[in-house]
Amino acid sequence: MIRKTRRPSIAKRTQAAEVSKKLMDVYGPIEWEPRYNAAEELVYTILSQHTSDINSERAFLNLMKTFGDLYSIANSPILEIETAIRRGGLAKIKAPRIKNILNEVLKEVGSFDLSFLAEMPLHEAKSWLTKLNGVGPKTAAIILCFSFGLPAMPVDTHIYRVAQRLGLIGKKITAEKAHDLLEPIVPPDEVFQFHMFLIKHGRDTCKAQRPKCDSCELHNLCPSASKFSKK
Repeated sequence: MIRKTRRPSIAKRTQAAEVSKKLMDVYGPIEWEPRYNAAEELVYTILSQHTSDINSERAFLNLMKTFGDLYSIANSPILEIETAIRRGGLAKIKAPRIKNILNEVLKEVGSFDLSFLAEMPLHEAKSWLTKLNGVGPKTAAIILCFSFGLPAMPVDTHIYRVAQRLGLIGKKITAEKAHDLLEPIVPPDEVFQFHMFLIKHGRDTCKAQRPKCDSCELHNLCPSASKFSKK
């Protein structure tokens, strides 16, 4: 169940603002643009699990080219869906997930128009999505953020790692709980940009193995820097 979170401390909000300012100098402003509609984003997110962005994009585009629309996918045999998404990896697992969840949405809504989610309070929209079989906090946040530009922050492995190293979340906080803790420390209109900043920083500098702490723009803000810096 998704619950409203308590207001974060001023110290956390101040730290997040400092991080954002420094990464703004590195990456420049990042504007939100819609990617896919919410139901398509749901399918895309399933395809993106345990594979690269390139492979998931190729699989999604081929899926839509093959079937034309989500209604056709929902009504097609699993084997045909599997064939269309094979280039994305784990097709035997993802094909039934896609078919099942599309039919679940159809049963609940009667269509694939999920625009009503944008009119709901954020925590209610999250709750609605996470009631769907297989949709967790990350997937719900991706849909609300990328389809509607709502201040939901998806937490992937890069964001989780960078946030922990910076001390924005505690070492014992789970990735699932991290969504609720990171969102409120950033102004709503900056959540998407902050999300993208941390992903880019995690990929470019704050890597899982051998982070580049000595050349990191956040070195002076990071309590973990001394653990990885070259002696």
